[in-house]
Amino acid sequence: MDNSAVYEGRLPTIGGHALLSSGKVRDSYELDRERILFVTSDRISAFDIPMGRGIPHKGRVLTAVAAHWFHETEHIIDHHLLSTDPRDIAGVSEDEISALEGRVMIVRSCQPTSVEWVVRGYIAGSGWKEYQRSGTVCGIQLPAGLQLCGRLPEPILTPTTKDDVHDEPLTTDQARQRVGDEIFKRAHEASLALFDHGTRRLGAIGILLADTKFEFGMHDGKLLLIDEALTQDSSRFWPRDLYEVGQNQPSFDKQILRDWLEATTWDKEAPAPPLPDDLVARISQRYLDIGERITGATPAGVSA
Repeated sequence: MDNSAVYEGRLPTIGGHALLSSGKVRDSYELDRERILFVTSDRISAFDIPMGRGIPHKGRVLTAVAAHWFHETEHIIDHHLLSTDPRDIAGVSEDEISALEGRVMIVRSCQPTSVEWVVRGYIAGSGWKEYQRSGTVCGIQLPAGLQLCGRLPEPILTPTTKDDVHDEPLTTDQARQRVGDEIFKRAHEASLALFDHGTRRLGAIGILLADTKFEFGMHDGKLLLIDEALTQDSSRFWPRDLYEVGQNQPSFDKQILRDWLEATTWDKEAPAPPLPDDLVARISQRYLDIGERITGATPAGVSA
């Protein structure tokens, strides 16, 4: 099996372990009562619509970046990651190992909170639209006179619901009511501390962290960082040397895909238009470049 091929995932079993669920990017399999296998595919979506083809190595990059941040932020909060080695999956074949190299996270089984913990350091996207209407973001009053993509006086938590299709904004009080005071306090503190750590680390390599989302889950009464953290798919990364307040910024995430789609006549309803080879190659290289920049290494399974 060619380990450079696009991996679309959604296999019914891996090593005899049944598929539990399949999201936009990740598939999950139950290994036992205590452990879940996450497999990160190369699937990609935009405007909440899946594209008809994947991006080579995207899943490997996301796995490497997530694992990097899980380990680097252990001093802030513990995480669910146990292993990224497909050989730790009981019953897995050599062909499966080849296909899965660099794509797997074996994690502790956790009960996720019903909130996605979004932190913003700059005002952009939906936050900018709300601010123009009301001077607020998720109900948080902000100073007058902020500009598009301007830096906020301090990072703010703007939680959302956790939904497979469209996440809905929540006020901090609504998020607290969903999870309870104790979990809210810990998740709020951890989110801001993780954002501060990511801001400083990324800033040192020329990347501005505009906003990102974190997910947390409970395991044996303890709150853990789960899912992914500070990846291209969960964050808005901007090149610091090109930053200019008052306008939309070039981006290190999948913005080149969104820009290409916006230039077509597509109505943002399924199915998405077919992606040309050169665009797919550019997106793949963008993921690889930023992944290596963050982790300092080529992801496992990718030929140097």
